[in-house]
Amino acid sequence: MEKPAITDKNIHPLIKSRWSPRSFDSRPVEADKLQRIFDAARWAPSSFNEQPWRFMVGIKGDETWDNIYDSLLEWNQQWAKTAPVLVMAIGSTHYAKTHKESDIFKYDVGQSIAYLTIQTMEEGLMMHQMGGFSKKKAIEHFGIPADFMPLTVSALGYQAAPEQLPKEFAELEHKERSRMALDELVFSGRFGQASALAR
Repeated sequence: MEKPAITDKNIHPLIKSRWSPRSFDSRPVEADKLQRIFDAARWAPSSFNEQPWRFMVGIKGDETWDNIYDSLLEWNQQWAKTAPVLVMAIGSTHYAKTHKESDIFKYDVGQSIAYLTIQTMEEGLMMHQMGGFSKKKAIEHFGIPADFMPLTVSALGYQAAPEQLPKEFAELEHKERSRMALDELVFSGRFGQASALAR
């Protein structure tokens, strides 16, 4: 199933075709594909090259997958149970060199996830990112240190037909994608004043 971005601009095909399905095939993801995906994330830019991202990677059937799954809210557990790979993104809250608190680590981890997402698409896989999980459970399950913070969980794998999902989720798969218009996002002069580029 495809849901390309509705745009009259010539954007990169991987960006245009990216969306967040909830229906995943149970077949395993090849190790070499996962290695390339995480290597892509490794090369994301970061403040002072701190690289504050860390990833817990669960392969279905192993304890890490079970613990990531257990940390998900029930809403997400309903559909994520078929995902062959679950990934928890964790960020370092302090600079390694100065030990000062970082006010930008979430931004940097987000960039690494963006790189990871595009490489996932390049590998013929799909990904659904989630904020709906228990940070407390994640910290307990994985012994995450106090100066690291669990931020997101992503389901990753080969896409399956929406019909395998419970009805309410299958309906969401068919919902049209939408985004705010450029003139609501790109400003010039004053905040809220649309840039000429957005007209």
